[in-house]
Amino acid sequence: MTFMSGGPNSHIHPTVVVGDDVRIGSRVSIGPYAVLTGPLEIGDDCWIGPHCTLGQPPEWIGKVHPPTWTEASPHQGVVVGAGSVLREHTTVHQGGERPTVIGPGAFIMNGTSVGHDVQTGPGCTVAPSTTFGGHVTLGEGVTLGINTVIHQRRVIGSRAMIGMNSVVTKDVPPFAKAYGNPADVHGLNRVGMERAGIPADDIALAERFYAGDGTLPPSLAEEFDWWQSRATKPLLA
Repeated sequence: MTFMSGGPNSHIHPTVVVGDDVRIGSRVSIGPYAVLTGPLEIGDDCWIGPHCTLGQPPEWIGKVHPPTWTEASPHQGVVVGAGSVLREHTTVHQGGERPTVIGPGAFIMNGTSVGHDVQTGPGCTVAPSTTFGGHVTLGEGVTLGINTVIHQRRVIGSRAMIGMNSVVTKDVPPFAKAYGNPADVHGLNRVGMERAGIPADDIALAERFYAGDGTLPPSLAEEFDWWQSRATKPLLA
């Protein structure tokens, strides 16, 4: 086994299993009984909780499962961005067609399942027991409530907020507040936008836009264009 102690000032519990092609940054803490399978890159200043499993093969029929825990998985790998927290019992699977990416500054709470090919933007917050289907994409600063379930290949735009116990079957636009089974848009995530420092006038214009009256402010057009370019089943056109 190739056991990597990590960069300077990292703290890795002796029970952690570290396979080949695992790169661990500086000031990283990894709790007891975590299992790390390469290709896997963990950025600086991350906190990985006990019993996390990072880099297991995609849950995809026909994909190769390595016979040992020491050899790297023959798939697209996992990247965990700097400053991320992954709480206990979280699972992050290898990508099958693209790397699985946890964006920098993520806060992923306990018992979360991040499926293959998922990619999240910076600063996302994911509450406990959330389940991602494969190929899900999140923009920057998305918040997912407790027990959120996201169907495969869905896209959730920047600063959207998904309420607890929601089932996301369509693509959620940026800045939206969505909840339900299936989830639907219920106005604007005003609190999230205020915390992001978006000016009050732009928030007011966006609120009118989501109510069907007016146009999206130009300062927010980039996020909406990003989402529209990826959404295939939009909740809001």
